[in-house]
Amino acid sequence: MTTSRKKILFLGETYRADAITWMRGLETFGSFEIVTWELKTSGTGFLNRFKRIVEYCGAIFSIRKLVKLHRPDMVIAERTTSYGFLAALSGVQPVAIAQQGITDLWPEESLLYPIKKLIQSYAFRKATLIHAWGNAMTVSMKKARVDMRKVMVLPKGIDLELFKKNDEFNPNQLHAIVSRSLFAEYKHAIILKAFALLKKQGIGFTLTIVGDGPERRVLESLCQKLDLANEVHFTGRIVNSVLPELLRKANFYISMPVTEGVSASLFEAMASGCYPVVSDVFGNQSWITHRENGQLIKTNDEEMLAQELLWALENPQYRQQAIVKNRKMVEERANYAVNMKQIADRYHELIEQYQNR
Repeated sequence: MTTSRKKILFLGETYRADAITWMRGLETFGSFEIVTWELKTSGTGFLNRFKRIVEYCGAIFSIRKLVKLHRPDMVIAERTTSYGFLAALSGVQPVAIAQQGITDLWPEESLLYPIKKLIQSYAFRKATLIHAWGNAMTVSMKKARVDMRKVMVLPKGIDLELFKKNDEFNPNQLHAIVSRSLFAEYKHAIILKAFALLKKQGIGFTLTIVGDGPERRVLESLCQKLDLANEVHFTGRIVNSVLPELLRKANFYISMPVTEGVSASLFEAMASGCYPVVSDVFGNQSWITHRENGQLIKTNDEEMLAQELLWALENPQYRQQAIVKNRKMVEERANYAVNMKQIADRYHELIEQYQNR
């Protein structure tokens, strides 16, 4: 007698790399069938944000129709606020929700902040399983008095077969890459200003900025102003299959976000042999120890970033040791095949528990 494949309803933006990684892992390592639902209105611009709120208010009726049609065995959701709240209201059990950053309650000055806090609290209470992709995320959960027995602390990980180390290590070159979306919170302008300082010191380099976003025109204009047009290359949005090759051609990875949860981009760079120079925030501190396996830089400090890049460039033996250490760390703690199998197995256990009640 054969059993039917278990079906999961995924609530979240399906175009996001994190969502794709999550769903693909469940299909591959758990043999799940995935049904998806997401808000259709963009959150960019005041009018769109208003339309999105209106759409959100009626979302639960659409989701319950989908539940009735597909009869999923489980529901999972990105974020512990928006989609997590909808998952808690869906009528499906078990429910798994994932916190996407240090906290999903942002920005703090938002008029909707008190409402977000209320719906997050409800989602936390109703969830069967809560994902923290790293230890940094558990701090805000504890402050919110979450039942930590429900929390699974484990990153999804990355495909180590896809992201491989380039063994052609050239200690005298600075080929840097930034693979974060072009949003203000990732501080690309600080990175460009740091490289302008290096250029004034006669340091040769190339800098590849991967991705797209609302800051692109501003950054390209700044690049011209800083006389970096010959050294800096903006790739725009790329397909995921191109990124591993770009990482293998680089030997430095730079990321300066003002806040960080767990960064798959950092894992990808570490696995590919890029030396990490990242902002000194809690999420990065979980993986990088300053001048042991990378460097931690104060946010908004282009002078410190330039100085630390120069220090790393002048210490190639240290960098090579760090690169070897980082590859091993990712293999042990962020292996996609291992971690997603654990997550998929946990889902099967929860589904079985609810179906046997």
